[in-house]
Amino acid sequence: MRDVTTAQTPVDLDVQPTPLALLLLGREADPRSERGVECPGDLPSPSDPDLVERARAAKEKLGDKVFVLGHHYQRDEVIQFADVTGDSFKLARDAAARPEAEYIVFCGVHFMAESADILTGDDQKVVLPDLAAGCSMADMATAEQVAECWDVLTEAGIAEQVVPVSYMNSSADIKAFTGKHGGTICTSSNAKRALDWAFEQGEPNATKVLFLPDQHLGRNTAVRDMGMSLEDCVLYNPHKPNGGLTVEELRNAKMILWRGHCSVHGRFSIDSVDDVRERIPGVRVLVHPECKHEVVAAADEVGSTEYIIKALDAAPAGSKWAIGTELNLVRRLANAHPDKEIVFLDKTVCFCSTMNRIDLPHLVWTLESLAEGNLVNRIEVDRETEQFAKQALERMLALP
Repeated sequence: MRDVTTAQTPVDLDVQPTPLALLLLGREADPRSERGVECPGDLPSPSDPDLVERARAAKEKLGDKVFVLGHHYQRDEVIQFADVTGDSFKLARDAAARPEAEYIVFCGVHFMAESADILTGDDQKVVLPDLAAGCSMADMATAEQVAECWDVLTEAGIAEQVVPVSYMNSSADIKAFTGKHGGTICTSSNAKRALDWAFEQGEPNATKVLFLPDQHLGRNTAVRDMGMSLEDCVLYNPHKPNGGLTVEELRNAKMILWRGHCSVHGRFSIDSVDDVRERIPGVRVLVHPECKHEVVAAADEVGSTEYIIKALDAAPAGSKWAIGTELNLVRRLANAHPDKEIVFLDKTVCFCSTMNRIDLPHLVWTLESLAEGNLVNRIEVDRETEQFAKQALERMLALP
């Protein structure tokens, strides 16, 4: 594209992009909508009530042709239109179980829609209401970076001993890399099973795991659930030569953790735990395994999103809980259980900013476009990537 600032023209053009243009290009943030970074208050007020009726009308017009998936972290005004709710993998499987639906509208983030496209039929079309709804964790591992990491492992003479295990919260490219190199995918619910499987694939005491892209889930599973030591884990930083590790460190490690994390769960700290215990005597701290290791070690219970929901469903009336996960879900659980005291673990309010890009205006636009026969924002994984990514997903599905 020609740079207009250097073009020979008789007029001095002011081509400074507007804030809106930068926002649409993904190069700036709107403090009124990006509530997941510094967010001392609530989300913006619910959308125009007219949008609710428009969404209902468009969804009714589409009938069985559309199937709407809503991730647990979505805001209430969106989740009300979901045919099913759940975590990322559950939703992808639910989509695959509805072959009669021509359109799968995924109210989540980009990697989730990719997984749904991989698992659904060729005649089904997966749609993401806002293409800017990404995942900072998934973006922390690119195909080029992971390929370079594998070269480092090869040069260290250990690549043949390494089995990649990638978290569901990864791009289709990373899932494909995992499948191509004999690895599997995991969720926060089955990470231990996936690691057990991985370590059984090679010689005892020789096999290593490259865990992508969330260092905290990998470390917590290895140390807390499998009895490894922190010294068994090394951290590979893709922004440093050789990942910032020596050949000896790589050869001695059992777990090679990618330097990635969840921007929401990574906020919780030991101070958060200490503070809530002081403020609410008798409180039980329940956190997601994407939290830092010291937070997980200090918690009373640790579990996936589905685990958190089930634990609070089963908790006795009058019990007190501080939950370390995304705030939309925590609020929904608090409203569903008025007989229990349920609070957010951190004093600072923190929504998942990218997940909250899927708002009611985007959903209405998507449904109305589909109802008018216009396919918008389709997420489509190329054939080769889909083939290898599906291999990795199928290995996970086959786990005992």
